[in-house]
Amino acid sequence: MAAVLAYGEDAVLSHRSAAVLWGLLKRDREVVDVSVPGNGGRGRRRGIRLRRSRSLRSHHLTRRRGIPVTTPARTIADLRQAVPPWELRRAIREAEVRGLYIGADVETDRTRSDLERDFLGICRRYRLPAPEVNVELGTYVADFLWRERRLVVETDSYLYHRGAQAFNDDRARDLELRTLGFDVIRLSEDQINEEAEKVAGFLRGVLASRPHRVGPDGS
Repeated sequence: MAAVLAYGEDAVLSHRSAAVLWGLLKRDREVVDVSVPGNGGRGRRRGIRLRRSRSLRSHHLTRRRGIPVTTPARTIADLRQAVPPWELRRAIREAEVRGLYIGADVETDRTRSDLERDFLGICRRYRLPAPEVNVELGTYVADFLWRERRLVVETDSYLYHRGAQAFNDDRARDLELRTLGFDVIRLSEDQINEEAEKVAGFLRGVLASRPHRVGPDGS
């Protein structure tokens, strides 16, 4: 807040600092990004990256936790020129998960992690039928779904699928999905990252062997 106040009433938190405030990126540096409209003559201050913008308008601004900040949509637009592509994708994914509006022109693939994105990349690279991504089925959200083939693929990272509780949660999830008429295939992080061709070949065979089916709910 102090960094914003240092540049007057029309200053706002922006770029990476705004993304951190919105929960889209993790803070990993000490510099604070502050934007001001126009090209005013405010001097620079230590620890603050001042950004002057002639395109900054009132509808790009809001407040979060009492701090003036760019809206999620403006923040994503600013990040396009400020962070690497992989980090921009992460911010977009996180905004989608949090239900933040980031503009109708922002394309998302609905993935929620780098591992899910890597798996979707395998589907595209090896020209597998495109799955639905992060779909609500029962009380769970399936990572990838081929609805007419009644097939679900779950991507298991070490971070979120280790320990007794995660093991039990995964089994409960699989049981409910199978009760709904879906078969479940689980793929590990190593399989996705190191055996892409093998994974693609296996899935191609599974999908080809499964006739189109309609589930008990008619879907």
